[in-house]
Amino acid sequence: MLSLILQTTIVIIISYLIGSIPTGYLIVKSKTGQDIRTVGSGSTGATNVKRVLGKKWFFIVMLLDAFKGALPVLLAKTYATAGISIGLMPVLSAISVIMGHSKPCFLKFKGGKSVASGVGTILALNLYAGILIALIWSIITYTTKYVSVGSVIALLLSPFIMYFLKSPIAYVVYCAVGALYIVYLHRENIKRLIEGNENKVR
Repeated sequence: MLSLILQTTIVIIISYLIGSIPTGYLIVKSKTGQDIRTVGSGSTGATNVKRVLGKKWFFIVMLLDAFKGALPVLLAKTYATAGISIGLMPVLSAISVIMGHSKPCFLKFKGGKSVASGVGTILALNLYAGILIALIWSIITYTTKYVSVGSVIALLLSPFIMYFLKSPIAYVVYCAVGALYIVYLHRENIKRLIEGNENKVR
């Protein structure tokens, strides 16, 4: 029991702190002196970074956030043995990363929408599922020209992809709950899509 409690505490804290590293904020601040939270949507994610620094930095921030999502989950899979048969520790790590990215302690709990970091966690949980979800996101975003549409649809499909790839049930549940949370974080985007005011990728 003590081992389970200790491992759980360590996994949650480390994963949350890694998730809280504000990649987009730090890059925009170092390049322009601006606070990314005062620009566009106020998000620290790659899409908002693109508004300030352009497409190159959109991809850099997206990849860094995906890596930030994958790293603690891979560490949990490798070193946290408690509950490993049901995928407990990797899922707790993934949840903590998402919460850290969207509610970072370093930026007064105002962060990004956790899409790239979320896909990073899925890549770490199941590589093939993560690749499929990234491909779906890319195709839908390219076709519709809306990052938010690609993000929402790809992540809503993630629990089904996890299930069909025979992943542990904990991974499937994580993807389902995580997808709903990310849809919630995109509620303003969804409202703008309905009203016809959402910004397109150019």
